[in-house]
Amino acid sequence: MTSPPAGRPVKHSLTLRGHRTSVSLEREFWDAFRALALERGVALNALAAEIDASRGDVGLASAIRVAVLTDLQSRLD
Repeated sequence: MTSPPAGRPVKHSLTLRGHRTSVSLEREFWDAFRALALERGVALNALAAEIDASRGDVGLASAIRVAVLTDLQSRLD
């Protein structure tokens, strides 16, 4: 199986509060999201649930992208 081209979203499964869901994220955002969870010492599903709880009416995939970008920006300050 070959990897999708860079920048093409791929569907990933998550469990939020006991319910399965999926998000479509580009490989680069998914990798950064996983690294962020690892760095914080939390499970990927726990970080997704934290983001989900504070996202308002924004889609989960968009909220994850923003969380990853916000983390990166905070490192650059």
